Amino acid sequence: MAARSNARKRAFQILFEADQRGVPVREALADWIRHARSDDRQPPVSAFTMDLVEGYADKVNRIDDLIVTYAVDWDIDRMPAVDRNILRLGAYELIWVDDTPDAVAIDEAVQLAKEFSTDDSPSFVNGLLARFKDLKPNLRRD
Repeated sequence: MAARSNARKRAFQILFEADQRGVPVREALADWIRHARSDDRQPPVSAFTMDLVEGYADKVNRIDDLIVTYAVDWDIDRMPAVDRNILRLGAYELIWVDDTPDAVAIDEAVQLAKEFSTDDSPSFVNGLLARFKDLKPNLRRD
């Protein structure tokens, strides 16, 4: 299962980089793939990473709308970039990736928050994704 965790971490890093550079996420993904092919020190981008990033890219507007709607008292643009991108990835996997159990999607996002963000971020990520889990059947619409 470590391979899927590493793939999620890489997908998060790609989303974060795209956000910071202000480029479409598919452009950042293409850069990561190109680097992996030209530099043998860079690990290849796995199929699962590509699936997560591409899936998120297809749902980006809907995911951001959900975060804006349900992140009470948080403006998405003022939210810490790390948290914003962990939530984006977690929301995509939780709501649209049927072969990932809900608890796994939430736990993996919380683990990313523990590794990359503040002490308060894991509970924030957990709370918002748990809300999405409860509302999941109604959130899948495009």
